[in-house]
Amino acid sequence: MIAWSPWLPLAVTPAGFLVSALACRRIFPGAQGSGIPQAIAARHVRDPAGRDRLLSIKLTVGKVLLTLFGLVCGASIGREGPTVQVGASIMLQAARLGGMGRERGLILAGSAAGVAAAFNTPLAGIVFAIEEMGRSYEHRTNGLILSTVILAGIASIALLGNYSYFGVTTASIGPLADWPAVIACGLAGGVGGAVFSRLVLAGTRRLRAFVTRRPNRNAMIVAGLAGLIVAVLGILSHGSVYGTGYEQARGALEGTPLPWTYAPMKLVATLASTLSGIPGGIFAPSLSVGAGLGSAIAPLFPQTSAGAIVVLGMAGYFAGVVQAPITAFVIIVEMTADHGMVIPLMAAAVLGFGTSRLICPEPLYHSLAEHFIETARAASAADAPQEATEET
Repeated sequence: MIAWSPWLPLAVTPAGFLVSALACRRIFPGAQGSGIPQAIAARHVRDPAGRDRLLSIKLTVGKVLLTLFGLVCGASIGREGPTVQVGASIMLQAARLGGMGRERGLILAGSAAGVAAAFNTPLAGIVFAIEEMGRSYEHRTNGLILSTVILAGIASIALLGNYSYFGVTTASIGPLADWPAVIACGLAGGVGGAVFSRLVLAGTRRLRAFVTRRPNRNAMIVAGLAGLIVAVLGILSHGSVYGTGYEQARGALEGTPLPWTYAPMKLVATLASTLSGIPGGIFAPSLSVGAGLGSAIAPLFPQTSAGAIVVLGMAGYFAGVVQAPITAFVIIVEMTADHGMVIPLMAAAVLGFGTSRLICPEPLYHSLAEHFIETARAASAADAPQEATEET
């Protein structure tokens, strides 16, 4: 569409956001956003009906279709958050059909499988489940997580082959003279990630209050304006901020520098897409913003490998957004197959995490999950008297 007319997104993107947001409200309520907060909330909700509002086969279908539709319309989203909700939903339904019980553990295992299959990163899937989803390690679930990730990995390899998400890189950090770049990427990534998280949390709360006044009309206004913002940014960036940002991140890793404007424009496009109410994840866009950040920092350290700085920028920013430093460096090591960067990536991720926590003490996904927990419990409480009346 862009090749036919670069101005077409001014109509297509806002219209697509409107259709997607409307479908979320009318047909697939609970499918909005990345899906990770819904999976976290489902582990805290005990009522089966409450869990079904967050994880179900219907939501799985809607999540897949609407995420793909959002990418077609140019939204700055990724598929990795949605795969967490999809994996958790499938495992929850499998538990019920098989009479297995242990639903909380199976939701955790399904979430890990979603990350593992999306990026072909089995270790990152396991670490994500422990560090971000559970916030604690439950020994009873270790077998579930491992077996589910193995099965997800086999399915992914069978369909797509064994691949490295960003290819194979050989960038490295050498002597101590290169380590200022590690510190710069960690600190800058942490600040950028914290700013993004704070804007998402503050924006979500204010927009939720705005939408509550006149739900259908105001929700469409938010979605349309968000789509228009993404379309304008897409035109200004010559189309580079649309979609996941995979091509731009991989190009930066392979030596094609990104303009310094890419990172802030991609950040704003991802913010608008996240606040719009449409389904879509932030993993891949965050990695792309981090790549743009590293590409902008690289000229300040000409003696250090530009590819290495790009990878460090990805680790620092991603850790700043999700505040899960172990997941950040493990997932990047697996996506680049560059094991020589483990220690610098760990350092950048820890710096990004620490800096982010100082600026934004609230972890993004868990803060967003609180709304879904409250909504599910309130709906379950409202249904209880009605069911009692019907039984009487």
